[in-house]
Amino acid sequence: MKTSLIKKAIYISFCTAAFVSCTKDFEQINKPPTSVTSVDPALLISRILRDGTFQESGELPNNKFGSWIQQWAGGPVVPVSRYFEGPENLIWSQHYTLLRNIVQIKQELAGQEDTPSGRSKLAIAEIYEVYLYQRLTDLFGDIPYSEVTTSNLEINRTPKFDKQEEIYPSLIQKLDQALAKLTSGDDSYGTSDFFYSGNIDKWKKFGNSLKLRLGMRIRYANPNLAQQTVTAAMSSSYGLLSSNSDNATVPTYNDAQAENQNPILRQNVTGSSDLRYLANTLIDQLKDYNDPRLPILAQPVTIDGTQVYQGIGVALTDNQLSELIRANFSTPNRSTWFSLSHSPIPSYAMTYADICYYKAEAALLNWGASTDDAHTFFVDGVKASFALEPYNLTNIPTSYEQDVLSFTGLSTEQKLEKIAIQKWIQLFGRNMEAFAEWRRMGYPTLTPGPNPGSTNGSIPRRGIYSSEEAELNKANYEEAVGRMSNGDSFLSKVWWDQN
Repeated sequence: MKTSLIKKAIYISFCTAAFVSCTKDFEQINKPPTSVTSVDPALLISRILRDGTFQESGELPNNKFGSWIQQWAGGPVVPVSRYFEGPENLIWSQHYTLLRNIVQIKQELAGQEDTPSGRSKLAIAEIYEVYLYQRLTDLFGDIPYSEVTTSNLEINRTPKFDKQEEIYPSLIQKLDQALAKLTSGDDSYGTSDFFYSGNIDKWKKFGNSLKLRLGMRIRYANPNLAQQTVTAAMSSSYGLLSSNSDNATVPTYNDAQAENQNPILRQNVTGSSDLRYLANTLIDQLKDYNDPRLPILAQPVTIDGTQVYQGIGVALTDNQLSELIRANFSTPNRSTWFSLSHSPIPSYAMTYADICYYKAEAALLNWGASTDDAHTFFVDGVKASFALEPYNLTNIPTSYEQDVLSFTGLSTEQKLEKIAIQKWIQLFGRNMEAFAEWRRMGYPTLTPGPNPGSTNGSIPRRGIYSSEEAELNKANYEEAVGRMSNGDSFLSKVWWDQN
């Protein structure tokens, strides 16, 4: 009996010890062997910078927003190019996916906010977070912002839509806080950083240049905050992008993507020919300027034995489209912009030329620079634009500088128009940004195409919210829509669109 009790006690002790040992590692044991619980922030930032930049250069933005600002000319295959409404489900989901990935970076670096190992990495992620939120709110207006999930473990599926007039001041404040954290000598993302290969000083320039852009964007909606923000950026010790070597770009080869091509090349080598034609407004403007970029940008066509450049009208009716002889109209040049064999053209996120044009506009307002500097900044911007790949033009022809770029005898508004048109040309292939700047500045003056679409023939002013948001976040969606003059439509204007 005693022996039996001893054996029973030993058995119970063994089982208890085994149970404790097993339960101690219970969570680890029950995790699938392929699950990811931690992600290298460097891998995340690579994907975020790549996808965030390529999204603006992709097929949808170019054929939709690019046709609205009359650089591309889509037909029936791209109904929204003819002012037929459709929700921006993909653009909406893509941006919030990138923002969630930035949340993941913040979680991975938690506890390193004030140390060289994480401080500047976090700041870089936060600066790009501001970049993405600006692009998102510029397209839609009011968006989920302050209540967006701050943890990848608990997703808030019903965040409120913050007002754009409240988002912009917050973005400026967040940017200032992130810039203050950037510290030369800190650990960085190294070669995983497609923009600057871990150069923290260049990120300071990028962040401060983004601040300049934020300030200029709200110029007509909140002049006081705009002037304060622009003036601070112009005089900041962080500096601004100061040459094309400071451009924020993502390569379109090697580690960035498998294809040796710019993302918008796909629409010229695959799919319908409806996606491949340039708009007459862009072609005619370049012809009017005798612009040396025209033969590099556009493919000539032969009509009656003569090579010419000719664009298609935008938003044409079905009858007009059916009568077109497509061979008579220019596509992008297949030996430069969209060549499979030419040196790959990078995708641009922000360039020195962008900043020169903002500086020229700021100088005209006497915001942080003298009005006498405006023309110099403007010409610097055009020179930088000419030098971008694939143009690689090192000089502006003297006749071009005298006939096209001169400010002599012009009013301030006429000078602004010249700045805006050059910016519009330079932003070819970056049509979310071009669409924002066209709405803000009002130039070039565009005439809507003849197809009435859903807007009664008006050029759209914003994108339509994701239909999934309307279904899954109905109450907050409806509250935001109720604040719009024309509801959730192409014709409602975002807050800063007041010029």
